[in-house]
Amino acid sequence: METLLVSPAPLPEKEAPVPVPELGWRQPRHAPSLREVFGTIKVPPASASFWRKMLAFWGPGLMVAVGYMDPGNWATDLAGGSRYGYTLLSVILVSNLFAMLLQHLAAKLGIVSGRDLAQACRDHYSKPVSMVLWVLCEVAIAACDLAEVIGSAIALNLLFGLPLTWGVVLTVLDVLVVLYFQNKGFRVIESIVAGLIVIIFGCFVYEIIVSHPDYFAMLGGLVPRPEVVTNPQMLYIAIGILGATVMPHNLYLHSSIVQTRQIEQTEPGKRMAIKFATIDSTVALFLAFFVNAAILVTAAATFHKTGMYNVADINDAHKLLTPVLGAGLASMLFAVALLAAGQNSTLTGTLAGQIVMEGFLHIRLKPWIRRLLTRSIAVVPALIVILLYGEKGAGELLVLSQVILSFQLSFAVVPLVLFTSSRAKMGVFANGPVVKTIAWLVSGVIIGLNVYLLFQTFFK
Repeated sequence: METLLVSPAPLPEKEAPVPVPELGWRQPRHAPSLREVFGTIKVPPASASFWRKMLAFWGPGLMVAVGYMDPGNWATDLAGGSRYGYTLLSVILVSNLFAMLLQHLAAKLGIVSGRDLAQACRDHYSKPVSMVLWVLCEVAIAACDLAEVIGSAIALNLLFGLPLTWGVVLTVLDVLVVLYFQNKGFRVIESIVAGLIVIIFGCFVYEIIVSHPDYFAMLGGLVPRPEVVTNPQMLYIAIGILGATVMPHNLYLHSSIVQTRQIEQTEPGKRMAIKFATIDSTVALFLAFFVNAAILVTAAATFHKTGMYNVADINDAHKLLTPVLGAGLASMLFAVALLAAGQNSTLTGTLAGQIVMEGFLHIRLKPWIRRLLTRSIAVVPALIVILLYGEKGAGELLVLSQVILSFQLSFAVVPLVLFTSSRAKMGVFANGPVVKTIAWLVSGVIIGLNVYLLFQTFFK
């Protein structure tokens, strides 16, 4: 009797696990943010000393702080100091307190959800809304890059007499410099940024010392006064300072670069990361506060005190510093600090552009293509305006770039507060009632003041 051998039915192939949405996110998390550097920096265990952990987390805050001392801030700080003395120091202080809160929320979003702000927007909103947010963000990054281009060109002109047109063209070459260091590891970029911040800080320590400010008046200027709101001209400059201080692309940047740390994906691990990321950004933003305050204090002690109330242009400030103060290094160090600020902003602007494009569109361009594209968008209008209108046009374009950033700010702040306040999305890490209330109040103030600034700019 024959035995029939029946082949067993082939086993079904094991299917790859389908990712499920995390918490209240409508889509699963895709590729990590800045995947080439994601989780590349190890952090010590929870049992390590405070300073060992602090050293491991130190760095992203400095990169964020760069945006708060970029060339776009200089014109508003100079105008505030020369016209109103130390009065608007309180506005710089309040703006930085707002920034400290928002950057804390950005860091928390990145650490808890594993998403940067761009990815979070794409996961939450419909495709048309995400596309609108992406376009607005790209415009803001181009505006920021415009400020870096003009600021660096002005600095090169002040230091070496290089014509502004050549200075603008020369800024295209920083693409190669940025890419070279980006390939050396994220800690190298953080170290370069830290070094440039030290240069800026040192230059303004010198400026403050030689300008001999009224220290009691400085302390008094930190206290808000009613005339900041009641005086329309003062309010306009105050809103400009706020708009130039809180930068929208920094929220996207910070939510991404905090993920370069290799943390434990547990509740205690995330709490530790949030704690040290917040300390890092808060201390770094205090340094940014010093730089912005130092620009205003130098203008107040140098120009306001001598009756020069209309010095709001970077070129004028550079020309007048040495003659008024009688200190030979004053003008040169002012220009050195401006160049360092412009180059620092270039490094962080490159990363922000990459984060936004990958997060919103899931498109990965080669870094040199992405950088060249962004820089070209900034260089073309800068060249046209400088060729047609010269230095005056460059200064006005610098101010316009800050107005564009102000317009975009609301579209970054509202989603950030919304996401971090959602218990469905953040679980136990969602903002508590007090933080949520303060965050929405800050958002309301920022939106209201920026709408007023736009109205004053275009309809007055």
